[in-house]
Amino acid sequence: MFDLVIRNVRIEENGLLVDIAVRDGRIADIGFGMRCEAIESVDGEGAFAFCGFVDTHIHLDKTCILDRCTICEGTLAEAVRETAKAKASFEEDDVYARAARVVEKAISHGTTRMRAFVEIDPRAGFRSFEAIKRIREDYAFAVDIEICAFAQEGLTNEPETLDMLDAALSNGADLVGGCPYTDPDPIRHIEMIFALALKHDMPVDFHLDFSLDPDRTDLPAVIDATLRHRWRGRVAIGHVTNLSAMSQAEIVSIADRLAEADIALSVLPSTDLFLNGRSHDRLVPRGVAPAHLLAGRGVVTSIATNNVLNPFTPYGDASLIRMANLYANVAQLSRDEDMALVFSMVTDAAARQLGSVRRLEIGAEATIVLLDSPGPRVAVREIARVVTGWKNGHRSFDNGEPRIHRPK
Repeated sequence: MFDLVIRNVRIEENGLLVDIAVRDGRIADIGFGMRCEAIESVDGEGAFAFCGFVDTHIHLDKTCILDRCTICEGTLAEAVRETAKAKASFEEDDVYARAARVVEKAISHGTTRMRAFVEIDPRAGFRSFEAIKRIREDYAFAVDIEICAFAQEGLTNEPETLDMLDAALSNGADLVGGCPYTDPDPIRHIEMIFALALKHDMPVDFHLDFSLDPDRTDLPAVIDATLRHRWRGRVAIGHVTNLSAMSQAEIVSIADRLAEADIALSVLPSTDLFLNGRSHDRLVPRGVAPAHLLAGRGVVTSIATNNVLNPFTPYGDASLIRMANLYANVAQLSRDEDMALVFSMVTDAAARQLGSVRRLEIGAEATIVLLDSPGPRVAVREIARVVTGWKNGHRSFDNGEPRIHRPK
């Protein structure tokens, strides 16, 4: 007797249909045409089964605040400025309600893990942090959430933020994040973030090089600090949009250094497209780092949501399969192997960035999501519909069946 059997699903591209049996929250068996009893039996009808999407970079604390902000310039500076004004009035319950709205969308879109950045400084206080800790606990039945204590607006210009981050890292945060490009002294900012990481033995995640100027970069300092502090495999960077303005030879050189330092990269297509290239009146640059080229040199890469309905990104629904498709469009990818790579950037490769990869295998955690698709490549091309999912063997969401009503 099993708790659950999911029948007629594929676990590889265009693979044979198999059944997945679950007992006590773990995968007990995988086989063809199982004859067994189960408390619950579900017909997957040929869907693709996998461990769910992984969002490596999302800001839950400042989602859904378009009604509190003004967007006139559409620039990064304006987004930081407008959000800073808005977050001064954030209350814990308000942050919770907005974050819950986005987390529930993410769950329904098949996300089972995410890394959430939470701004902690004299304006936000610990209100957002406390709200997201509640979110992490209340939605643990469906999604695992890492909390990154994040300094959005600098450290050297606001030393009290350092003490606040230190406190958060002792009180529930999972890692520390910095933003060198907003600090008057970016190199010192990087060292201060690493000092906190070493003190608390935690990973680091930087927002980095958000411009189209190849010569304006803090990446060498991050690579140097990673190697010097022996923090390989524990550092990630997001944005790095200036890579989109470099030659392929320059990108290869940087990719090799990132691979040597084992620094992971999150690309954030929706935000990076919206905020970059505003000074161009024609042939507007995309401003999206070529993650597929870096992945080809051994860099761990992911595609993530970043912001939803705020001045950084005034749209979005936390759908990672939609974001994967967007990246494939922007990068002008077409080959089947490229589609498979892009799918990995919102699943396995993204999971590597968060420290571990889940697989559908006997003995593994029974966290399973079904896609209306024969496999990853088609899923990216078609923005496949997410059907339903389980976390530890318990149903966590169900999007129902689409129906066409023909006239009688």
